[in-house]
Amino acid sequence: MTDASPFISQALGLAAQALFLSNPNPRVGCVITSDAGAVLGQGFTQQAGGPHAEVMALRDAAARGNDVRGATAYVTLEPCAHQGRTGPCCDALIQAGIARVVASVADPNPLVAGQGFARLRAAGVAVEAGPGAAETRELNIGFFSRMVRGMPWVRMKAAASLDGVTALGNGASQWITSPAARADGHAWRARACAVLSGIGTVLEDDPLLNVREVATPRQPHLVIVDSRLQTPPGARLFDVADRQVLIYAAQGEAQAAEALRARGATVVVLPNARGKVDLPAMLRDLARRSVNELHVEAGHKLNGSFLREGLVDEMLLYQAPLLLGSGAHGLASWGPLQALSDGVRMEFHSVRQIGPDLRVVARVAGRADF
Repeated sequence: MTDASPFISQALGLAAQALFLSNPNPRVGCVITSDAGAVLGQGFTQQAGGPHAEVMALRDAAARGNDVRGATAYVTLEPCAHQGRTGPCCDALIQAGIARVVASVADPNPLVAGQGFARLRAAGVAVEAGPGAAETRELNIGFFSRMVRGMPWVRMKAAASLDGVTALGNGASQWITSPAARADGHAWRARACAVLSGIGTVLEDDPLLNVREVATPRQPHLVIVDSRLQTPPGARLFDVADRQVLIYAAQGEAQAAEALRARGATVVVLPNARGKVDLPAMLRDLARRSVNELHVEAGHKLNGSFLREGLVDEMLLYQAPLLLGSGAHGLASWGPLQALSDGVRMEFHSVRQIGPDLRVVARVAGRADF
């Protein structure tokens, strides 16, 4: 029997090509091979509503004139078993005559969750699972988070000097890090389902908050935390086409809300007891709206609120080889803490030099254990 490892690795490489494309669906790759190990077809999941990886691989095989009856399909996630905007992939594999399926991991979606494997086995298809499981889960950390926890994976991005300054006391922050770091940051924006910022950033900078530095087939949604509905209807963020703008408020002043809705925004009122936006409730609402990865690019006050409430899963920090001194803003305003043990314990996930700067990805300890 052919070793699964190289074909699962190939399928993982295909899945990575869906990084900017498939949201909110998982990033999945599929390779179909003969018993002799010849690749008959391959593919990866397309935009939401488009074909999944298995169907793309079957189409590729047909386009090459290859017969897949009796073949093996290597796929990075359990083939789906439910009817959504596309049909069940397990049925497509069965109908094509696939004899064996090797999948990295079971789908955490309750609508699938083993049913794809069960339907394949019931049809006489041999099923194996396991190779590439960790890599598949990592590539789809937001999808797994939404399905298992009912919350998006929250990634907080910041650019800072070596002494932790994100903006001078007068607010100047453009640009602490290099063009290479900014382009890399846009790639992380592009992989997210939604980018989040606060009203302070909107009023101070009038940003677009879109993906510009890298090519992307889709723009992530935009989320604005705006307790008092101060977002100007003429803000530049409304000038970006083909994305949804969600504004979360603590009060729903009718005239302001109507003006924002006229610009195409969805206004959601979710107050907490302090008259601010209920951030945990907002995250649950975003999960219901199919947001897998939430990319937070906010000011020090909103960053502090996310950290204070324990809502950050991962930090994406770019550090420039630069010292900016005292009297400036740090990446988050929270505390003061009374003991070192009260801090947020994190684990380095990756450290890499990007141009002259350093990119650090750190995760809250134990947060990915779901």
